Parts: sequence; structure tokens; C-alpha cells
Amino acid sequence: MDAEVRYEVDGGIAQLTIDREPARNALSAAVVQGLQDGLRRAEADEAVRCIVLTGAGSRVFCAGGDLGGLSGDGFLAGHDGRRAYGQLLLAFQTVKKPTVARINGHALAGGLGLVLACDLAVASDAAGFGTPEIDRGLFPMMVLAFLQRHVGRKRALELLLTGDRLTAQQALEWGLVNKVVPAAELDAATKALATKIAGKSLSILALGRRSFFTAEDLPLGQSLEFLAAQLSLNVLSEDTAEGVTAFLEKRPAKWVDR
Repeated sequence: MDAEVRYEVDGGIAQLTIDREPARNALSAAVVQGLQDGLRRAEADEAVRCIVLTGAGSRVFCAGGDLGGLSGDGFLAGHDGRRAYGQLLLAFQTVKKPTVARINGHALAGGLGLVLACDLAVASDAAGFGTPEIDRGLFPMMVLAFLQRHVGRKRALELLLTGDRLTAQQALEWGLVNKVVPAAELDAATKALATKIAGKSLSILALGRRSFFTAEDLPLGQSLEFLAAQLSLNVLSEDTAEGVTAFLEKRPAKWVDR
């Protein structure tokens, strides 16, 4: 892990913290690599059942790309650096464990992309959300791939073309986050959500999340055929048998994650 990303585990929850508060937790090349490393570490750790992503401090979750730090040495190196951010967004969806964004402050540009790449998101009521790149002569190319999957075309383009910022409440109304709480309640609300997810079967969560993201881009007929096949895999799992038995016996399930 790089010094710019902290990795901590508590109660089965791994927290990745972007630790560049003086730089508004901007996405340097080291941060992008550190987050990738953190996801791999959490996935390999059998004690981890959920992953939380946040930023240091109380003002900014992540202000987006470090415009100087991601340029690289030459054109091709710079291109590889930008591709690395896209691969990081994808990694948040392909990791086998569920992810929750703890949004302690403003999530802008590439920082908004990180929020959208996480499965769920809990935000402080002081947070702001937006894609201000257009005002710097840039277009948020990779963020738009996630934004257009979260909101309708008109709303996505409104953010992308104007660079306007949403309040936390507006982000909730647009479906960009799941919950907005006062800053003093952010830790408790995030922990409660992550702990609830951590209490589920890891194997079924992994199968379900993979199915969700695969079905998202399939035509309806193909999606239903694919999901029927995934359900047939699901019912063969040991945890399905345990879950049904526990329900019938009126007791909590004891997952074996198989």
C-alpha cells in the first residue's frame, strides 16, 4: 500500500482512505495504484466481508484527477495513466466483495466516478457532487460511462455539459447516493450499512453482483436467459440450502460462503 492510501480492517470491514487532504484527496498515480492494491488485499483477506472507500478529513471525499500527476512522461505514458483510472473504476465492480462509499465531503470529477463505481454510497449532508471538468477544457470521458448508467440521458448531460454542482440532497434525489446524513452521523450510518451487508453470504453476494453488472448491458431477452442460468447456479450453493433451512427453522443462517 502507498502512503497516500490507508488500509484498515475493523470488524470484517476494510476501509480504504485516500490520504491527501492538503491536495483535496486528488487522484495521483500513486492513489490510483494504492486503491487497486487495497482492493486486491481486501479481496484476498478472508476476514474482510465488505469494503468502504472514503477520503481523509471532513471537507473533500475526492476532488478528481491530479492534473499534473497523471500526465506521465510523454503521451503514451499519460494515456496509460488515464487508462489506469478507468481500470480502477472497473475494479470496484469486479472485486468479489461489496463496496460502500463513505462520502465525507465533495465528490467531484474523478471523485464522483469513484462514488458511482461503488455499490452503495452514504453521504454527509455537506457534500457536493459534480463534473466540473468542462470548465477546464476537459470532458469527463470515463466518469460518463458510469453516470449514464445511474441517471437518465438528460440529467447526465446536464451535469457533463454545465459543470454544475449538486447538493447532497439533490444527489440523493437523482439516485447518485443511497443515504444522506448529518456529518456527525456519517461514521455510524456507513458502519451500519457495511455491517448489514457483511452479514450476508459472500458467495451469493459475489454471484449476485457479477450477475447484476453483466445483465445491465444485455438486451432484455438475453438478460433474462442469462439470469435464469445464474439462478440455477445460485440454488446449487451450500449457502442457499443453509438459508432456506434457517428460514424454515426460524433461526439465523450460518453462512459457509460456498
